[in-house]
Order: sequence, then structure tokens, then C-alpha cells
Amino acid sequence: MQSQEVDDVEDKQNMLLTFAVETTEQGDGFDLDVSPSDGSGVRRYTVDGPEPEAFAAMYEALHADFGTRRPHHTEPCEDYPAPPWRPLITGNLHPRILSGYGDPAVLRCDDGWWLVATSNDAPDAFPILHSADLESWAPKGFVFEEGHTPAWTAAGLKHGDFWAPEIARVGEEYWLSYTARGLDRTLAIGLARAPHSAGPWTDNGEPLLTGTVIDSHVHVDADGTPWLLWKKDSNSHWPRPLAALLRENLDLIPRLFDNEGDRRTAAFCAAVQPFANTRRPMERFFLMQPLIRAALANWRRVKAALEESGIAAHVIENMATPIFAQPIAADGRSLVGEPTLLLANDLDWEGHLIEGPYLTRQDGRYFLFYAGNDFTSPSYGIGYAVADSLTGPYRKATEPLLRSHPDWSAPGHASVSVGADGKPRLFFHAFHPGTGGYNVFRALLTVGLRFSGEKVELVQ
Repeated sequence: MQSQEVDDVEDKQNMLLTFAVETTEQGDGFDLDVSPSDGSGVRRYTVDGPEPEAFAAMYEALHADFGTRRPHHTEPCEDYPAPPWRPLITGNLHPRILSGYGDPAVLRCDDGWWLVATSNDAPDAFPILHSADLESWAPKGFVFEEGHTPAWTAAGLKHGDFWAPEIARVGEEYWLSYTARGLDRTLAIGLARAPHSAGPWTDNGEPLLTGTVIDSHVHVDADGTPWLLWKKDSNSHWPRPLAALLRENLDLIPRLFDNEGDRRTAAFCAAVQPFANTRRPMERFFLMQPLIRAALANWRRVKAALEESGIAAHVIENMATPIFAQPIAADGRSLVGEPTLLLANDLDWEGHLIEGPYLTRQDGRYFLFYAGNDFTSPSYGIGYAVADSLTGPYRKATEPLLRSHPDWSAPGHASVSVGADGKPRLFFHAFHPGTGGYNVFRALLTVGLRFSGEKVELVQ
């Protein structure tokens, strides 16, 4: 680094506003006493519970006081001609479905379409719905009702996390793979089976795969072999280590972020990181989310500066999120062979992650749909890649197939089924405009697909 550049960095460091944070537990929430380095006095912020709205209110107040990043859902969407998508479920259909229809898996059967969806920490895990015409939908219970979640999973309000169920016909039965937290609070993939899409569902009794893994998908190949696709949830491992690194190396902040608001955001998250380590997993995410958003807004600069620093290998490693595939044993109780890496995030729009894989075979080629970027923000979208064999190599489309629009925000985590006309359709979730976050309602939408060579087009 040349002397003038060093002087510029030192000048920015001298101007950097930093924070000291003290916390006091208050029931399910806490008070944060924040002392800025400019000597302007202590300010208190109350987070009155573990819900994302409470953290968003805190960050809105911090923004007003210090110019840090506003909550994620305040980011505007680009306005452009709307895709030919069609909303299917835009409001809640049952009082025990607490957060809508995120990560939807839709399967066409002889008696119509069956839907299962994420339930987060609701007492009843994975709502099941049925439609005879793709117009009206009727709740048909839950995969695991309250009190009947698998013994290996953590369950209950503010404790469990049941995500991304995927349903597939395998032989003469139906398999449902899903993400849940084990009793040790780490994320794992389970598998349940049933004689019908409506259940009753019987769990394997233990995880199919462990090791901080999420977003499983069961694909049955042309020869009848079931495969499991999943994402290594590496992105959950870098925000708090980055905040800790910045707390010990404040000189890195102006190298990573040029914008004053992002520098202040990074400095606050660095100060609050030791407290974040003591909270439940989703609260850790809420506390670090502004740092994630700041990093994504400066993604190339951040990664380059971290690589140049020589002290951030553990952070950089977890900024790549791989998607793997591996055959499942015929009895559905174990994986066989070795995993194959299919994709990782390497395009600008994907940011720090790709996730939610769904594989479909069309006209002799394999099309792998996936979501990218931060699921709570308008930057989230759906992309796809194409291969001539299941294990690749996969060739990505360079831009997302679906992205946010003023009508619907953060489309993501798609599944592929067929419409009433027998043609392929994409089913996915999205937030109502101006909303977004964990346990915030997600609607079910659909759009038609046309496969032409290696290209995917959206149709009515």
C-alpha cells in the first residue's frame, strides 16, 4: 500500500465512530446501552422480545441516532415490467399456520396438488395443503403436529426451527426431507415417509445428514435412484467471526467499507458481537443482519480487503456456500457413496450464498433451480444452472430468473411441478411489498416455464 493510501486509511480510522455496548436482560428481551466514541452520551434501546420486528425497531432507532443501516425490508425494489407470475395464496388460511408458505414444495398427484411449507418455530411443523385446481387451497393438517415432532429435534415456540420440507414419490411411498435443529441446536436434515402425500408421516427417528446442513431436496433420477441435494450452511458461520475480527482490528473497517453508514454499522455489530454469541441462533442472525447487508452491498471490496489482510481465512472460507448431491440408500435411512459438489456462489447477484436447490430433468438435461443472496431482503432471487448429467458440470445463467418487483419482494426457494395443462410450472414464495424477515408471512406464487435448449423462459 502506497503512503498516500496509508494516510487515507489512517484519516478514516481517526474519524471512525465506534461504540461500547452494555446489556441488561428484560424478560424475553433486553436493553442495550450504547455509548458512542464521540462522547455524545449513552443511549438506551429496548428489544422487547425475540421477534424480528423488535430487532428491526432497534435498528431503525439506531439509524435515526447514528446513521447506521436501516432494517433490511426498507430497501427499495427495482421497478421493471412485471414477470408473468401469478399469486396463489396471499393470506393465511389457518390460525395454526403462523408464518405463511415459505420454501414451498408442490407435488402433482392423481387427486390434485399437494403443498408443504416451512413452519419455523410454530408448535405444528410443516403445514400440508391441497388444491384440486390450483385456485383454491384447503389446509389438511401438519406433517408433525404439536407434541409429535421427532424426538431428535428441538421444537416449540422460540426454540425449534423447521424449514424447507420437500416431498417426492419414491417407489410406492412418499418421502419428505426437511431441515430441523437437533437437540444440540445444530441444523440437520431429516426424512419421513408416508403412504400418501397427506400422511400420516413417520420419521426415520434420527437425522439423515448432520453438520450444519439445510435445504434438502429429494430427486428421483430416471433409473429410479433417489438423490439428496442439500446446502452446506456455511454463511451462518462468517458474520459473527467477521464482527469479532473487526472488533480486534478496527483499522479493517474503513478498508472494507467506504460508506460512513456502513462503517458505523460494522462498528456497532463488532461491539455487540460478544452479546450476540449468548443468544439463540435466530437472534444471533437478527443482531448481525445489518453487517451482512453492509457486506453484501460492498461484496467484492469486502472479500478483496479480507484476502489482503491475511488474517481472515476463517471468514473467507465460510463466504462460499456449496450445494452437494449424494445417492440415498433404497430404504431412505442413509446416504451411499460420496457427495458431489454441484454449485457454489460465484456470481455478483448471489452475494454470500446460494440455497434452496430443486433439480428437474427436462428434454434430457438437468436444470437446477436455486435461490441466492439474503432471503429477508429485496436482493433475494431465483437462478438456475444446466448440466448434461446429474452430477454436472453445471452451467449457470448469469442473471437471476426471478427477482424482486414492487408487486412482490424476494422471490425464492422454488419447486417445479406441472399445471393443469401438464406443462411445467415454478412454485415459489415471496413477501408482500415492504415486508420481509423471519416469521414474516410469505405468499405462494407460480409462473409457467418453457425449456428451450439450455435456456429457461417464463410464461403465463
